[in-house]
Amino acid sequence: MFDARLRPLIDKPLNAVARRLSGSGITPNIITGFGFVIGVLAAVALAFRLDHIALGLILLSRIMDGLDGAVARHAAPRSRHPGAKSQESDLGGYYDIVADFLFYSGIILAFAVGRPDHALMAAFLIFCFVGTGSSFLAYAIIAAKTGQNHEKQGKKSFYYLTGITEGSETIFVLVLICLYPEWFPQIAAVFGTLCLITTAGRVMQARRDFG
Repeated sequence: MFDARLRPLIDKPLNAVARRLSGSGITPNIITGFGFVIGVLAAVALAFRLDHIALGLILLSRIMDGLDGAVARHAAPRSRHPGAKSQESDLGGYYDIVADFLFYSGIILAFAVGRPDHALMAAFLIFCFVGTGSSFLAYAIIAAKTGQNHEKQGKKSFYYLTGITEGSETIFVLVLICLYPEWFPQIAAVFGTLCLITTAGRVMQARRDFG
């Protein structure tokens, strides 16, 4: 919901760093992999209830998640396709989305490992993540098939469908979980419900656009 509004603020510093990294040999896929490893370390920290360490690693991981795309747009092309103007690629977009979904669900799983008394609500939240993720990706597949494009959140490797619960909101929730772990059931209940509303909205959007 807030991604489109935050994108201009986020892009400026990311693009500045990306320009400095351009030509350094650091590829977008390297940054994606590094960010994913940091995310795994964040999950491990959360499993051991090192909440503030986990918070710092989560934020660093999400910075890497934004930086890989910025570097892809600024770095010299390595594509095998003639006429390529950047390092943006379908494979890079694939790596990015897989890493994102493993990261988000992994953080919630790690929280449940560290606090088994909250496992039921963690399972509910992961279930809700599956709803938003599947509705998002399924729409993207059909949109790509029909030649649709949407760049309000910036140039993407796939069709980016908006909703109530997007990346910014999810990161905010992960921050809340680290700062106030005792409130996890309430946070999970509210955000999970919003995820289900987002899923329902995307299903209705698909019905209007593809029906």
